[in-house]
Amino acid sequence: MNLVNVNDLVTVSDQPDPTAFVSLVEQGFAAVINARPDGEEAGQPGNASESAAARSAGLGYAFVPVTGRTITEADIRAFQKAITDAKGPVLAHCKSGTRALTLYALGEVLDGRMKSEDIELFGKGHGFDLSGAAGWLKRQAGKAPRVRGFYDARTGSIQYVVTDPATRACAIIDPVLDFDEKSGTTATVHADAILDYVRAEGLTVEWILDTHPHADHFSAAHYLKQKTEAPTAIGSRVVDVQKLWKGIYNWPELATDGSQWDRLFADGDTFSVGSLEGRVMFSPGHTLASVTYVIGDAAFIHDTIFMPDSGTARADFPGGSAKALWNSIQRILALPDETRLFTGHDYQPGGRNAKWESTVGEQKRDNAHLSGMTEDRFVALREARDRTLPMPKLILHALQVNIRGGRLPEPEDNGRRYLKFPLDALEGAAW
Repeated sequence: MNLVNVNDLVTVSDQPDPTAFVSLVEQGFAAVINARPDGEEAGQPGNASESAAARSAGLGYAFVPVTGRTITEADIRAFQKAITDAKGPVLAHCKSGTRALTLYALGEVLDGRMKSEDIELFGKGHGFDLSGAAGWLKRQAGKAPRVRGFYDARTGSIQYVVTDPATRACAIIDPVLDFDEKSGTTATVHADAILDYVRAEGLTVEWILDTHPHADHFSAAHYLKQKTEAPTAIGSRVVDVQKLWKGIYNWPELATDGSQWDRLFADGDTFSVGSLEGRVMFSPGHTLASVTYVIGDAAFIHDTIFMPDSGTARADFPGGSAKALWNSIQRILALPDETRLFTGHDYQPGGRNAKWESTVGEQKRDNAHLSGMTEDRFVALREARDRTLPMPKLILHALQVNIRGGRLPEPEDNGRRYLKFPLDALEGAAW
């Protein structure tokens, strides 16, 4: 193990032997950051082994696996958070130390503490070739829109602020209204974080967009419309979802014409975010109403495709269809290979950091549900897997809010709001 000291808090190295973690404590380290994906080579210790060794030695541990061609800002921020959370010196490693130092250096550039033109010289000064990091920065500079993801760990959901760099106009996609089902408490912590970001960046909100009526969290679309006066929108097939759930909830007074949003998008409709054109792709399967928003070189694919190590979304909700999901995914994968894909959820398999950005090419190459898959095999795989999945714990709470654009129930005569949900309405659901 070759230790290269970067500063008082960060040291990078090649692959350490987990049996040496006890000695790291003796050297004053507080945590290990593993930036190496499992399975890179035979004999590699791997995440599970390193995590167990770190716990045994009394070290903190974070798993931020990256490859040179798939690093995203989410990885960089997760690396920074792991350093902050350690509250002491960290050893960050990959196979050689290059990716670990890359994550550190890119964070310094993004936060303005290092100039992008100095990154290769910084690497050479520590014995590493950071030309890949310099290339990453150049590629990022040429991308539009700028995308900032906000991860909600409670629901595994990602909210997005999508910005046109030229005009500083933005759209907010799939915002979350906080809800605790145990106490019935609602809050706007995540939505307010988005508003804080919008203010800090000097952005103008032009759209508040939902990709579909969510089953695992409340939508903050209505709350953000009140705060920003920006129009709300969703796919036009939301009216079918409203009609379906109107029956499930026995809710005769529910308006099922989509009037809870300012605009209903049909397949192929376009809209603008500043100088950028947005295009709507109807993407049913997960729900009847799901749409994908393609803005510039980015596509917001909601619950269709997850990160490559997580596969694809379930299709067993009322109105869902694995066959329809397959067809929707094929439309998404027909976009150019370099198109950035932003997913709606991430559940951090293996305890890795939360991730939400991939590309069409990466998904076609690495997603086990898609690479080399046929429609018949996919439908069989998806339906078999879905039969084993329990329903989201908030589905009956959330749908009555989300099919009304994020509006909570009106207060009753005592001033309190009440949710209503039926018993035994989702037949055959796994417990």
